[in-house]
Amino acid sequence: MHGTAQLESGKTAEFRSGGRDLGFWLGLLMAFAASLPVIVAWAPQMTDYPSHLAGFKVMLDHGRDPFLTKYFAFDWEWTGNLGAELAMVPLSRVVGLETAGRIIAGLIPLLTGLSILAVAWTLRGRVTAGALLAFAMIWSPSLLMGFLNFSLSMALALFAFALWVRLEGWRWRPAVFVPIGFVVWLCHVSGWGVLGVMVFGYEWSRRESWRKGWPAFLAPWPLIFPMLPMLLGMGSNSKMSYGRFLLEYKWAILYKSMRSHDYWLDIASLSVVVLLLFAALVARRIDGRLGWGALLLLLLSMAMPRHIFGGDYADYRLVTSALLVACLAIDWPAPRWGVALAAALFFVRLGVTTQSWYEDSRTATQMIAALDHVPEGARVATAVAIPRRRWDFGSFEHFGSYAVVRRSAMENSNFALPDVHMLSMRDRSVRFADPTQRVLYSPKQRIDLRRFRPARHADFLWYIGTVKPVALPDGARILYSTPNSFLARLAKRAESR
Repeated sequence: MHGTAQLESGKTAEFRSGGRDLGFWLGLLMAFAASLPVIVAWAPQMTDYPSHLAGFKVMLDHGRDPFLTKYFAFDWEWTGNLGAELAMVPLSRVVGLETAGRIIAGLIPLLTGLSILAVAWTLRGRVTAGALLAFAMIWSPSLLMGFLNFSLSMALALFAFALWVRLEGWRWRPAVFVPIGFVVWLCHVSGWGVLGVMVFGYEWSRRESWRKGWPAFLAPWPLIFPMLPMLLGMGSNSKMSYGRFLLEYKWAILYKSMRSHDYWLDIASLSVVVLLLFAALVARRIDGRLGWGALLLLLLSMAMPRHIFGGDYADYRLVTSALLVACLAIDWPAPRWGVALAAALFFVRLGVTTQSWYEDSRTATQMIAALDHVPEGARVATAVAIPRRRWDFGSFEHFGSYAVVRRSAMENSNFALPDVHMLSMRDRSVRFADPTQRVLYSPKQRIDLRRFRPARHADFLWYIGTVKPVALPDGARILYSTPNSFLARLAKRAESR
């Protein structure tokens, strides 16, 4: 890896025209196009999005809704996982809850694209094919699953890294980056970690030899201060776990690092990216200012636990981040057709995501009509049938949370685990939160809901899935159905309210 970028002439990725970098304008177009799935969809079709929206509603209610107050509690904590929550507070006052959520979800891919351009332009004064290749990582598994805070923190981390480079040699840079470190950390602790790794890798690459590299360990010191609230236990969950079948799982997050909607497209995309990275490494066309950071992120993703600070897939998030930074590190002149191919990979994947979200939105608008039959403050048990082996991310795994958003209902798919989430259930004697809505099934397995536990504490059963159950709880009566769902009124519960 070389530490300085090389400027090339001829028909390369910078192909300037009249002093304007066409690669930059192409990248700018790609950044704005990245929000297209959110624009065409009825609502963001991210897996976790409805549950985040439900949490935002309780957060913003402040005890005014008697049903929400009866069912839920929300305890604010200053923790490294507040990006969307902090943005939601002022934005929802202007445009309302659901529109604000859609705006935040749409801004994140745009900001990520712009941050990629900021890094590329700051380091090299141009946008190369490698930078355009990095756009293919915007719609990563993290964003598709709905990790809004992490995805926002990644965009801010890239902007902050570009500023770190731009302020090289400025005496006030440390003072500027103390608050910046807190801002990135507040959005999400993992984005803050990525920023620290990138800064370290940048500083390490600029040393003449490894013996003189020790100052690189001290260089990120202005970013260290968020460790103070973490050490004091402010909002930090200390539970960590690697999960079961560790080696199999770690291999899975590697080959699923570009997982989205189509298995063959995703595997082909990853193969292209890996081959190009390998070729650039062999040709010594990896810019060490980013290359070392990418390598460290990959190693960290293999070393760190799956569950950390109360979140899942802590390591999975870093794999695609490592790929994004690695693509940005490619400093290899490319002809115009090479630039076009790098952009094409992004547009093809974006088109697949946009089409998938459009189709899922049509299904969602049919299913959401079930809530017309649910009174305010009802108890809804959602059952979502999920194949044990699937490639794409299910858009409806947390769809039942719209019962909280639209009907202030008690519902069982929300992120409401005590000592893990800020949202929690008032009645902790009933296990009524994610993942109790999941009904995992094998190809030949029959789905029998007679013993579906959440139904014992509910007025309604909302079933979502393409495979119809063979049996319902005794006394259940279907009120509304679509090809992908049905709502049933349950028999009167024996237990008191």
